[in-house]
Amino acid sequence: MRAWLERQIPKMVLAPSFVAILIFVYGFIAWTAWISLTRSKLLPKYDLYGVIQYKRLFAAPRWDTAMDNLFLFGALFICISMALGLLLAILLDQRIRVEGVLRTIYLYPMALSMIVTGTAWKWIMNPGLGIEAMVRNWGYEGFRFNWVIDPDMAIYAVVIAGVWQASGFVMALFLAGLRSVDGEIIKAAQIDGIPGWRIYSAIILPSMAPIFLSAFIVLAHLAIKSFDLVVALTGGGPGYATDLPATYMYAMAFSRGDIGQAASSAMVMMGVVFAIVVPYLYSELRAKHV
Repeated sequence: MRAWLERQIPKMVLAPSFVAILIFVYGFIAWTAWISLTRSKLLPKYDLYGVIQYKRLFAAPRWDTAMDNLFLFGALFICISMALGLLLAILLDQRIRVEGVLRTIYLYPMALSMIVTGTAWKWIMNPGLGIEAMVRNWGYEGFRFNWVIDPDMAIYAVVIAGVWQASGFVMALFLAGLRSVDGEIIKAAQIDGIPGWRIYSAIILPSMAPIFLSAFIVLAHLAIKSFDLVVALTGGGPGYATDLPATYMYAMAFSRGDIGQAASSAMVMMGVVFAIVVPYLYSELRAKHV
């Protein structure tokens, strides 16, 4: 009896979490997928009507704008965050005297929520309160920095805030990778007279390929799910200039009372996430079995 209890206790401890995940994660994913195939409006309906919601979704100009913004925001957010994070990591890898202080400063934004980040940058970019007002008070009356209210530039304002939030996290990943490289290889390269930039480009960075991939997956996931940053910074505006799939889904569900359309957009977002994550998981599992 005691041996049986020892075998069952781990299962009993894990069972509540397993049931909660099964219901509140996979259960709601299945429910959302079902609703996306119905004509649900303010309240859910469960009669299936095929892919009519997806046809409406892909015919909606606002959805096209949201997807265009996602690809633009995602590309800039990922590339700039990785480039800036790598440069900061290489700087700190030189073991400068104030490394601890700089590392804390760079990592601090990641400790903030996206809502706080969006609100702070909304103040900073506000033409009447932030950078534009400050520079004009210095005497440069012609200076303009009104991206947050400019429909053509607002999405780049979101990119700036997102990069500020995430680049410190990417720096931490890359710095851990740089510190894990075998020091003997680097010393041998230095003895052979290989310049520092060549050591990084030919020896260190290629060995960090898994870290680059991990950083890309994390940043892509953040970009696709971006909601609170946009809501706090621009509210999706001006107009729909900074609308993303997540804000579109929220608007359909809670502002327009069209949960069928919201469910279809949610399923498309999940498909995009799967398209990024599944190949990564497959490559990881395949590497472990080889």
